[in-house]
Amino acid sequence: MLGYYQQQLAQFIHIQMQEHRWEKVSGYDVNVTSGFMTLKASAFIATAGKSPQDFHVPPADKSKIAQLVYSGFQRCLYIVQKFQSDAERKLAIILDREAEKWFKPALGQFQIYYQSGIEQKEYQPDFVAETATHIYLLEPKASNELESAEVKEKKKAATKWCENATAHTQKYGGKPWLYVLIPHNAITENMTLAGLVAQYKQS
Repeated sequence: MLGYYQQQLAQFIHIQMQEHRWEKVSGYDVNVTSGFMTLKASAFIATAGKSPQDFHVPPADKSKIAQLVYSGFQRCLYIVQKFQSDAERKLAIILDREAEKWFKPALGQFQIYYQSGIEQKEYQPDFVAETATHIYLLEPKASNELESAEVKEKKKAATKWCENATAHTQKYGGKPWLYVLIPHNAITENMTLAGLVAQYKQS
């Protein structure tokens, strides 16, 4: 009987062991292999025959905004983008007005990893924007999620990544990086990027 069910029993025991697994990390070595990365390709699913929406125009049904593809940008590094919330769309308006360039990164663009239980998961910031003085990783987040364990781990990982990126770029006269975690309800079209950064930058 044990021989017949050995695979299922092994999986069951492994799952129980994983629940009690832990690791203590004293630190990580930073290894910069390149000072730049090319933009990764982004693919979007869109309704056939339907043109991209003007990102200045709010959607009729904000709950379905993630289904829409937007265009009309002047300073975005991609021709089209998708937004997960109307707050993201509003932030894009601010960035297109005030940043030198911006984009929503594809998965794997920055290779930022955070602790999630016993796993290391990849974190994909919502926006990247460059101004005359800084480069920002910007993360709009629902106010009721700001104190969640996952958001805190992502913030810690992204803040450390920005510190390491800044230490590298400033050796060559580059711009410092900052991580900005913004409550969704703080984003309005008449806000300035400088104002949001001043209130919500992480250090």
